Amino acid sequence: MVDRPISLQVKHLHDVPWHAPAVAEMIHREFWTDKPGATAAGMQARLATADHPDRLPLSLVALHGGQPLGVVNLVNDDDENRPQWKPWLAGMVVHKAWRGRGVGSVLVRELLEHARRLGLPRVYLGTDDPGFYTRLGALEQEQLREDFWFMRFDL
Repeated sequence: MVDRPISLQVKHLHDVPWHAPAVAEMIHREFWTDKPGATAAGMQARLATADHPDRLPLSLVALHGGQPLGVVNLVNDDDENRPQWKPWLAGMVVHKAWRGRGVGSVLVRELLEHARRLGLPRVYLGTDDPGFYTRLGALEQEQLREDFWFMRFDL
């Protein structure tokens, strides 16, 4: 079990499906608004495939007072140029008002616990904030650009 603030709950999105529109909008706004053809509705359809806690994809939502504060996903593939790297932590975003309060750390730790439970040896991710993930135990895998890294968690 991951330590977390007492009022913070982490649930599988499939257990709280009424939050799917807000969570999809959160992810879309953070990562996809500049991608032609990408929509929040399309993201919601992708999130709907995370429908079982014992297989990929997984989508975990942080809730406080019944409201979604953040989300993180575990997906099989997140970079077509690196098909050998599987699975991926993807779409991790915390509502701006809640950043810097431990929500993202709780989400990542919880996701890694699920990955361990599934017997996965590692989890990859791409980020422009390697320090956040390094503090949680991630290792640099490859620096793609000056402002973007691929990282991994060895489980």
